[in-house]
Amino acid sequence: MTTPEWLKIARELHSMSQVGLEHAANGYDTERYTRLRELAAEIVSKQSTLSEEEVQKSFAMQPGYITPKVDVRAAIIHDGKILLVKEESDGRWSLPGGWADVGDTPSQAIIREVREESGFDVRVRNVVGVYDANRVPNEEWMPFYHAYKLLFLCEILGGEARSSHETPDVGFFALDQLPPLSLFRTNRGIIEDAFEQAKNASKGTVFE
Repeated sequence: MTTPEWLKIARELHSMSQVGLEHAANGYDTERYTRLRELAAEIVSKQSTLSEEEVQKSFAMQPGYITPKVDVRAAIIHDGKILLVKEESDGRWSLPGGWADVGDTPSQAIIREVREESGFDVRVRNVVGVYDANRVPNEEWMPFYHAYKLLFLCEILGGEARSSHETPDVGFFALDQLPPLSLFRTNRGIIEDAFEQAKNASKGTVFE
C-alpha cells in the first residue's frame, strides 16, 4: 500500500523536530523545532480522528533521534496451513507477533510473542523477509511512525493452541482460505513469501 503524501510530510517534520529539539543550542532553536512538531501534529490530526493533543502526547513519548520501530512476525506452516491469530482490537487475523522489546534479540522476541499469542513453543528456522512496513492509517498504531517488519519462518516444538487477552482465537488456514486479514499487521504478500520459502529453502530472504 502506498504511503499517502500527507503522512510522508508529517513523518519528516516530526523527525526534523525531534532531532532539532535534541540538539537545540538556545531558546530560539527550541521554539522553532517545537513549532515544527506542532505542524506535524496538525497535519496528522486533520487526516485522522486523533486530536492534536493526542498526537503531541504520542510524539513526546519518542524523544531524540527518530528511528523506525521493529515489528516481528512468525510464519508457522503445518500440514500446508499457516498459523494465524485473531486480533482483539479489530476482529481480523494476523501472523503472531508484535513490537520487539528493548533487550530481546529478534529471535527471542518472536519466540515469546508466539507463545503469548498462540500457546505454541517454536524454534526459529530462518528469516523469510525484511519489509518496509509503513503503517496504513489507523489510529491504534499511530500511523506516522515508520516501521520495519521482520518475518521469521518457525517450526512448532510443543504447546497447544491457546487464546490470550489480545488474541481471542487461533487457527491454521490454507493459502486459498485466508480469513479477513489485519492488513497493517499482516498482508497476503508476506504470507505468500512464507509459503514460498517453506517449499524452497534456497529461495533466499526477501528484502526491500
